[in-house]
Amino acid sequence: MQLPPKVTDRAFARLAEIGAADQGQALRVAVEGGGCSGFQYDIRLDAPAEDDVVLEGAGQKVVVDSVSLPFLAGATIDFTEELIGARFTIDNPNVASSCGCGTSFAM
Repeated sequence: MQLPPKVTDRAFARLAEIGAADQGQALRVAVEGGGCSGFQYDIRLDAPAEDDVVLEGAGQKVVVDSVSLPFLAGATIDFTEELIGARFTIDNPNVASSCGCGTSFAM
């Protein structure tokens, strides 16, 4: 059995700050084909769908579709704030390599 992705308290707190649940939205994390290394993440606010795996915390939701779930097994979804900006990040143990721009990866 695959480990589902984990979501940090910091990521749930950021979703609460922007009022995602208040708007009926969740953070959708998906893996799509594309980018220079073969795969890339699609991270956006979206309404949960019936077949999504829902991860909940602090009254907020993060959703992953069933196709993306195996690619995110054991991954950690976080929110970071750095000098260059703030963003949701994914620490994925399944990634074999990533491109120089950091937006696509290979498995």
